[in-house]
Amino acid sequence: MTTYAIRPEDLQDTLAAALGDRVSSITIALDEVTVHVSAANYRSVMQTLQTAEGCKFEQLIDLCGVDYSTYRDVGTDGPRFGVTVHLLSVSLNQRVRVKVLCPDDDLPLVDSVNDLWNSANWYEREAFDLFGIVFEGHNDLRRILTDYGFIGHPFRKDFPLSGHVEMRYDAERQRVVYEPVSIEPREITPRVIREEHYGGLQ
Repeated sequence: MTTYAIRPEDLQDTLAAALGDRVSSITIALDEVTVHVSAANYRSVMQTLQTAEGCKFEQLIDLCGVDYSTYRDVGTDGPRFGVTVHLLSVSLNQRVRVKVLCPDDDLPLVDSVNDLWNSANWYEREAFDLFGIVFEGHNDLRRILTDYGFIGHPFRKDFPLSGHVEMRYDAERQRVVYEPVSIEPREITPRVIREEHYGGLQ
């Protein structure tokens, strides 16, 4: 039997009382509590989660972008981009996940929480770099993993696996140059051939 410092159901009740109608839903799955919030209420909810009694989430331990574009293939419609945040309360020994959707697919945008938790700085820059999600109010929102001249956002599901450009060192120009990708995009499905009676099978 699993034991918890705070039962997920009790945490769910505490969060519901603290956040009220600012959240869309508070769910439990696999004994983990997830708060779903709109972009309009995201910042307010995060401030409450940080300071309210019974919450006290002092640490932001993860923040990442999500591209839900292929969810439409399985009948789930809604905004394409979202942000998922994991918060930790050291003092109360509890965790919560917060999910927010970006209302505009063409310009995915949510408020920054960098001034609430310093650890959000690099995470928000990473989500901006890889997904193109803009964090309004972030004071240094620039690429962090790709090059300054990089085109596109490589974690978007419609980004080609080979990318748009390739780089090489040009000895004549004595510098790195960017050129269109020279390899043909292809999809390889491996063909598995097994000998007879493989693994004792008939």
